[in-house]
Amino acid sequence: MKRSEYCTAQYGWIKNSREVLLTYLEALKPGELEREFPSFSNGGSIRNLLVHIANVYQHWVGIIALHKEISYAAYGDFKSIDAIRSLYYSIDELITELLKKETLTAHNIPFSLNNVQRTTSFFQIFSHATTHEFHHKGQVLTISRLMGYTPADTDIIH
Repeated sequence: MKRSEYCTAQYGWIKNSREVLLTYLEALKPGELEREFPSFSNGGSIRNLLVHIANVYQHWVGIIALHKEISYAAYGDFKSIDAIRSLYYSIDELITELLKKETLTAHNIPFSLNNVQRTTSFFQIFSHATTHEFHHKGQVLTISRLMGYTPADTDIIH
C-alpha cells in the first residue's frame, strides 16, 4: 500500500470520527453552539473551535500546500451544525487533492513561520492539520461536558 493510501484510509477514520462528533452536537440546545467559555482559545465556543479547525486546514492544506486563494471561514457565518458540516465537506475536498500529490514526504513546500523561511512536506502538513483537529475536538467535548452533556465516544477505535 502506498503512503497516500494509508493517509486516505486514516482520513476516512478522521471523517467518521468527525461525523460522530457533529451528530452528537446536533443535540445541543439553541444558543449552546455559540456559548463562550473564555478559558478555551479561539473564542471559546464549540462553533468557534470547529471553525478554527477548518481554518487551520484551509491555511496549511489549501493555501500553503496547494497554493489556493482561500478566504478563511468566519465564525459568525456558521449558525448550525449543518453549516459547519458543509464547511468540512470543502475541507475534505482539499485533503483529497493533497493526498493525490505524488511525493508526500519531500520537504519542498516553502512557508514562513515567525518570520523564518522553512520547508515542509505534504505528509507533515497532513499530520499537523489532522492532529490539530483531534486536539480541539477534545476541547469541544470538554465544553459540552461543562454544559452538562455526556460526550459521545469519538475515538477511531471502539
